[in-house]
Amino acid sequence: MTKFEAFTQVPLAIVEEYEEPRSKEQHMGDYIKSVKALEDAMEPYKEQKRELKTEYIDNGWLTKEDISLTVRAYRLLKNDVDIDALIDIYENLRKEK
Repeated sequence: MTKFEAFTQVPLAIVEEYEEPRSKEQHMGDYIKSVKALEDAMEPYKEQKRELKTEYIDNGWLTKEDISLTVRAYRLLKNDVDIDALIDIYENLRKEK
């Protein structure tokens, strides 16, 4: 056996870098930093959404109520809400009122 062959037969040790366990407060701080970064990244899109709404209202194409109801309907469709069940619950709540 050559020196090279002997060297390649030595098992390698896997060394993991040890990191102190993080506290709940540190995880909370990390979470808030991540949320802030996401919200900051989303802000330009939120501004575009506000401008789009303003454009539709200013041009008289839709009212604020039209937009609100349209967005609600879109979210119901997106979430695959059972409209019949929703209407039943709505009617029952309306009677209680």
